[in-house]
Amino acid sequence: MTMKLKVSRFRIRKPDLVAAPVRAAPVRQVKPLTQQVPDDAFMPDPAEDGFGGQSFLPVQKNGPQNIESIRHEGLTGRQLRMARRLAQKHGLPATSDFDAVRLLRAAGIDPFQRSALMELVAGDEDDDTAASRALTVADRPKLPQVAKPAPLPSTETRVEQTHVAEVRRIQVEIVARRRRRLALMWSKIAVFVLLPTFVAGWYYFFVATPMFSSRTEFVIQQATASAAVSSLFTGTSFATSQDSVAVQGYLQSQDVMELLDQDTGFRSHFSDPAIDPIQRLAPDANNSATYALYKKVVKISYDPTEGLVKLEVSATDPHKAVEFSRALLSYAELRVDQLTARLRGDQEKSAAQSFADAQAQLETAQRKLVDLQQKTKTFSSEVEVGLITAQIGTLDAQLTQEKLALAQMESNANPNQARMDPVKTRITALESQINDLRQRLTQSGADGPSIAAVQSELVMAQADVATRQMMLAQATTAMETTRIEAGRQTRYLSIAVQPVAADDPTYPRAFENTLVVLLIFGGIYLMISMTIAILREQVSN
Repeated sequence: MTMKLKVSRFRIRKPDLVAAPVRAAPVRQVKPLTQQVPDDAFMPDPAEDGFGGQSFLPVQKNGPQNIESIRHEGLTGRQLRMARRLAQKHGLPATSDFDAVRLLRAAGIDPFQRSALMELVAGDEDDDTAASRALTVADRPKLPQVAKPAPLPSTETRVEQTHVAEVRRIQVEIVARRRRRLALMWSKIAVFVLLPTFVAGWYYFFVATPMFSSRTEFVIQQATASAAVSSLFTGTSFATSQDSVAVQGYLQSQDVMELLDQDTGFRSHFSDPAIDPIQRLAPDANNSATYALYKKVVKISYDPTEGLVKLEVSATDPHKAVEFSRALLSYAELRVDQLTARLRGDQEKSAAQSFADAQAQLETAQRKLVDLQQKTKTFSSEVEVGLITAQIGTLDAQLTQEKLALAQMESNANPNQARMDPVKTRITALESQINDLRQRLTQSGADGPSIAAVQSELVMAQADVATRQMMLAQATTAMETTRIEAGRQTRYLSIAVQPVAADDPTYPRAFENTLVVLLIFGGIYLMISMTIAILREQVSN
């Protein structure tokens, strides 16, 4: 028959004040303690403290009374707790579990005897019965104080083995936990990284429609200018960089896409049902969807160091890709010619208009000069002034001679009056003629304006004619310069690499694209994992 003992841990119940009458028995006096044992001498229960629930061998009933010897007996934690409860039941002042074992053995009580355990259990059931049984313990026969201990194995070896087993168990748990975390991590990587990469690789290797590309390179050049109007960047790629960028933007515009669709059937070519669903264009697709596909299959780049514009066109048919490339080159050439056509036309028109205006004003000035000459009957005011001046000089010389002749006649004592009168008449006539000529130079008369006024008008008219002639010469020079500048601004599209039909498909690049997908999803997974770990650490702190 197996008896199950139910022991309450560290529970002490006080007996009632009124107890049943029992037979008095002598009680042995307990000697006072001479040695205090610290509380840290308590040995925990292996079943609760991680020692695998192992128990040690049975203990001697009447062993040595030294606490150090009791500590080396290998008592379990459960036995020590029962010893303390039994010591408290008998009122023994134990300071530790080992001290409780020592005091009970000193009082002649075996703490591990079955009868003592029964008393401890019975004390939980009935306080009166427990009190009576406690009083009759002293009547029982005492055990021998000195007994030969049974040969037991060393407890130190068993404790060391227990610690090694516990370390191994902890190591096994750590390895298992690491394996679980590693398996969870690889499952997440498989779902969020490897699975999308596998799907992308399957599409690129087995589903994607092969595309053939046609590569073309062309450069925009300008006419060679003369040394007079040449600049620092003439003949270099910097002189046409702006035009190259403009042509690049024009070829990437939706306007060119619509022209290409009208001329070569771009939309219908990429709406073929033979193309895979991802690259295929819907038959009823609008201009926005078509333009998005156009930007994917038509790639244009500009190299500023070399001045080359590189054009790559992809299609499902290599000959169709060449057709698309040639059409785009024609659009680019037309655009290059239109870039400077308006500027050149405006400059030439402005120069021609300036030349025509200068020529008309010169004709007006010349006509005005001729009308003035006809009105004044004077071809040249300078000639007229010279003639009148010459006449005045001649008459003045004759007047001087006549005055000298008259003075010579008057110097005679008896001048001849008949000879003097004609001389005086000629002198008066000469003076009158000289006076008329001088008045003609400065004063206007019935014959017309004065020579001075005519000369003034003729000089102004001649100056106006000279000015108009100079302006006409400048206009002529400007027109010629404009023609040269317009010729210099003319742009030419020179094709460096002609489009050629490809033999092998260029796209898709299955391995490279799959690797890119792997790196992208791996980076996304890494960033999300780091973010979650940082947030979790912040929340835990």
